[in-house]
Amino acid sequence: MALENIDLKKTGLLVMDYQQLLVDGYVANPDAALSQAAEVMQQSRAAGIPVFYVTVGFRPGYPEVSDRNMMFSGVRAGERFRLGDESSAIPDAITPQDGDVVIVKHRVSAFEGTDLAMLLRAHDIETLILFGIATSGVVLSTVRQGADLDYRLVVLGDLCYDGDAEVHQFLIENILPRQAQVIAASDYLEGL
Repeated sequence: MALENIDLKKTGLLVMDYQQLLVDGYVANPDAALSQAAEVMQQSRAAGIPVFYVTVGFRPGYPEVSDRNMMFSGVRAGERFRLGDESSAIPDAITPQDGDVVIVKHRVSAFEGTDLAMLLRAHDIETLILFGIATSGVVLSTVRQGADLDYRLVVLGDLCYDGDAEVHQFLIENILPRQAQVIAASDYLEGL
């Protein structure tokens, strides 16, 4: 399935939570996944599509984390995703290039508590091509919120990963298509 009704001049690419700890923990073949992600990013840049990295990160002491937040209180207890440490690093294979924008988030959705929506408006972006780790986390939350914000959404399903293969498959086949077009990275590249 190819891209449908997409104005590439009003399109942005979101690379979400492709950070070392998550790649190592969720991706069976990291080298192949990072190579494919790098190709998508390179071709997007060549087509004039801005690349936005969304990463999760916390200040020393985790002041952004409430004790009521089940997910991130566990991250705090494990002292993961501190800004500048190895777990929060973007792998070398997909290092941001000049002109790319890196957004640090403190919640699951790429939109919640970040300046992403403002940056997208500043670039006159109406369509988001996105992929990330994990499908049941940042991908699902960002698609839901992005749809509510009236963005046209395209998920590159084969560049999304989750700790539970059945959950990933169910989301890709049954839930995400309700609010986003779900295609393979190769179909996206052909559409450029």
